[in-house]
Amino acid sequence: MAENIYSDLGALGGDAKAASRPEDAVLEYVQNPRPTSDYLVRFVCPEFTSLCPVTGQPDFAHLVLDYAPGDRLVESKSLKLFFQAFRNHAAFHEDCTVGIAERLFQEMAPKWLRLGGYWYPRGGIPIDVFIQKGACPEGLWVPEQGVQPYRGRG
Repeated sequence: MAENIYSDLGALGGDAKAASRPEDAVLEYVQNPRPTSDYLVRFVCPEFTSLCPVTGQPDFAHLVLDYAPGDRLVESKSLKLFFQAFRNHAAFHEDCTVGIAERLFQEMAPKWLRLGGYWYPRGGIPIDVFIQKGACPEGLWVPEQGVQPYRGRG
């Protein structure tokens, strides 16, 4: 019988709740069933929230995470709970976006990772933050992230 690569997952199918802080969130990983293939995995989180560290007001972003897996895949429910742990986290847009990418890259060890943080305007100015880690495998199909630049009411 084949090894069950999903047996150690705690969040999936369970009653897991989001941590109150991102550093306490548990990201779960599974063995990549196709480690010799270069392919892209995309997660989109259109309702990401955190707090402004100065005013305490909520900040909202549309996150697009692309990665080419190495030996591990991030489990989607644990990723969702990790994102939710930022709900009461006070940090600037750059810190949230880069911190998410750095933690995922360090723990998951993908061949390549790209995160686009498309932040909604606060004070009339939208801020978009982009980070890429590792080298994109040659020939990997990487579609555009598909998030339109902020256009206001036009």
